[in-house]
Amino acid sequence: MPTRRRDFLRSAALAGAAALGQVHSKASTSKPGMPGPFPGRVVAVEHSGCIAQNIYQPQPIRQMMEKGMSSLTGAPAWTDAWRFLFEKGDVVGIKVSPVGGKNLCSDATVLHNILDGLKQAGVPASDVIVFNRYHDEAYEAGIDKWIPAGVRFEFASAKYDEIQLDMGGYDPDHFMEMALIKPGENLSDPHFRRSYVCKIVASKINKLINLPVLKHHQSAGVTIALKNMSHGMVNNVNRSHLTPTLNACGVFIPSVVSLPVIREKAVLHICDGVKASYHGGPGGRPKYMWEHKTMYFSTDPVALDKTGLKTIDAKRAAMGMPSIALSKPDPASGFLNCQVEHIEIAGQLGLGVFDDKKIDVRRLKLA
Repeated sequence: MPTRRRDFLRSAALAGAAALGQVHSKASTSKPGMPGPFPGRVVAVEHSGCIAQNIYQPQPIRQMMEKGMSSLTGAPAWTDAWRFLFEKGDVVGIKVSPVGGKNLCSDATVLHNILDGLKQAGVPASDVIVFNRYHDEAYEAGIDKWIPAGVRFEFASAKYDEIQLDMGGYDPDHFMEMALIKPGENLSDPHFRRSYVCKIVASKINKLINLPVLKHHQSAGVTIALKNMSHGMVNNVNRSHLTPTLNACGVFIPSVVSLPVIREKAVLHICDGVKASYHGGPGGRPKYMWEHKTMYFSTDPVALDKTGLKTIDAKRAAMGMPSIALSKPDPASGFLNCQVEHIEIAGQLGLGVFDDKKIDVRRLKLA
């Protein structure tokens, strides 16, 4: 394709994103979030002993966490690394990822290290909110059993439903509006065109730690840092991928994440890749899971997701499968086109670095 035409098409796509996704949101934070102080920097820490018989091993995980945080921030010690990003007076939300169920979700060992880091930075347990969009989803994954006394465990909705227009846990002043509705809904009613931010993010916290898992996703291609925010912090999200051919994740995801109330509060992304999936996502299908034994640390969700996408594609290649962008429907993944372009569009919107030449992946192997 000629360069001029390619540039034109890219500009047109971005213009379309701007036209579709209108935002209404203001945020006030002590430090700006994405892409944070280290745009383009991703620290990947591997430890061969971090998991054994499907159980995370506390000591290796701790070593990975310490090395990852110090390498990301440049701080000399564990406490200094956390104090670089957090301080007493912050109210910190931790967005877990239980969609993969008990097979493939955020892990207690990782969460407890994050809580310790915040404690070292002066943030008491009472100023930490571990949260997920759906109550039932988090409990089914067993996350409730991991929450220490004093730490809040909160939700925006009770459980998944097809309508997704409940407002009890969502803030009417913070939303992303897009000309996309579900069948039978009234396009002239703005409520159907909007995805409202949950109150936890909008008004209860001033900083956010994003804790995704490294996974394939049928409609978005991957669900790592960006999608854990876009589909885990607002309502009315299933309109973004209603059918295998009605798929708007490419635009929907960056439109939500660019909301100031999300963008300015998300200061740290820790991707759990100890276990990962390369196909059949977002659920944890054992057939398509592998022990990657790596954790990723970044303040830049775009660079992190681009790195994660390449990791999953490499695993797919090793298994004799095409890249996610070129994959076609099969019994385990029904969408016609996986829209990995959400990562590039997020980069164009300034949420982080997409260009491989500008991404600094620091790979550390501990054992």
